[in-house]
Amino acid sequence: MKLSAGVFDTLAEIVGANGVRRAPGELAAYSRDATPLFRAMPDAVVFPRTTGEVAEVLKLATAHRIPVVPRGAGSNLCAGTVPLAGGIVLALTRMTRILEVSGAELLARVQPGVTTARLADAAAVEGLLYAPDPGSRVTSTVGGNVATCAGGLRGLKYGVTRNYVLGLEAVLPTGEVIRTGGRLWKDVAGYDLTRLLTGSEGTLAVLTELTVALLPQPAEVGTGVAYFASLADACRAVAAIISAGIVPATLEFLDQKCISAVDDYAKLDLRRDAGALLLFGDDGPIEVVAGNLVRLRKICADAGALEVTLAENIARSDALLAARRCSLPALSRLGSLTILEDVTVPRPRLAEMVERIDEIALRFGLLIATFGHAGDGNLHPTCVLDPEDTDAVERAHKAFAEIFSTALRFDGTITGEHGVGAAKLPYLAERLGADQIRLLRRIKTAFDPAGILNPGKVGS
Repeated sequence: MKLSAGVFDTLAEIVGANGVRRAPGELAAYSRDATPLFRAMPDAVVFPRTTGEVAEVLKLATAHRIPVVPRGAGSNLCAGTVPLAGGIVLALTRMTRILEVSGAELLARVQPGVTTARLADAAAVEGLLYAPDPGSRVTSTVGGNVATCAGGLRGLKYGVTRNYVLGLEAVLPTGEVIRTGGRLWKDVAGYDLTRLLTGSEGTLAVLTELTVALLPQPAEVGTGVAYFASLADACRAVAAIISAGIVPATLEFLDQKCISAVDDYAKLDLRRDAGALLLFGDDGPIEVVAGNLVRLRKICADAGALEVTLAENIARSDALLAARRCSLPALSRLGSLTILEDVTVPRPRLAEMVERIDEIALRFGLLIATFGHAGDGNLHPTCVLDPEDTDAVERAHKAFAEIFSTALRFDGTITGEHGVGAAKLPYLAERLGADQIRLLRRIKTAFDPAGILNPGKVGS
């Protein structure tokens, strides 16, 4: 939709002239996020600095029925911040204050534009740990992580973002400011609106302050790597690890295609003849970590590992973790378009799911490599292709549709951590069913009666 000159003047009055962008060249950067193949131009980008400014922008938007898309760093992989209906992109990247880090209460309060890594670093200075650890932690914002309920490499042991959100300040589309939850680890007064807003992907409210839980920093961190002839062997090791009562801080896998791509990219001397790599690690008291790493090494060896090594120092440990984190950029070098997806299945069906992904890739004539979080069954099948090859792009869409359906048949889900956004919306009804979809729409209407927040996404 086109915004009137009066609307632009009012926006400038609210956030200042330098807080409004409307030139085509400036808007183009906000027409997309990290999700390939999705793009739509906004009519304006607005950069508020305070909760009050957010409230005034939303009041204006509701009065004029202007779509508003809240946005952080735009690092999401579900097209969650693509402005499908135009309107205003509300960029929260100027709200970057760390308001408090409390060791006594094990919490932090931050504005939504603080990056995940910056919060983690601020907590570490106080001897504390912010546990959520998404792969995009250097660029992704805490507000965006909460809006999408981001996962990460530590999900098995520590859980995902929702497990650490104690309270929120949120602005409703009408401009009302509410505070949900607070500073308490235990609070069951009323409906849990904090949990409802966490993962709501900017469709119900705009998050302007976040209170998150912290933990004591572990005394020791250790990492190891095991190579297997096949992913099935690696999955047997995962099952044995969990059955042994060990809950590692890290339990990640790369398939053979990922191993080669990562080694070409990062030069880490990975074993290329292996069919799968299992990266394991633990943190905690020094003696506990040392004992668990020995047990993990033995379990992997007993499960038929070709080779198991423990990182001899923190530098090597960091390098191994970097190998997992660089899977996407490593695969991206194999083609000009990389489509990274996200499905989750029960752990016992992980190997079978990867086999099905490989079969689907072969049938559609596509390169699809898979890596992910072995400990919680979360896979990231990644297709690399030429975007100018329209036939290949169409085959990729069909292949991923089969992958999503397969995950559902395996009692899994269409997204474990990336979110629904626009990319997964066509598959949501198959996952939830018609009754739940109708309920989501009623919830959306209760929060956003004018339907201005992130239209075309969940609840639309």
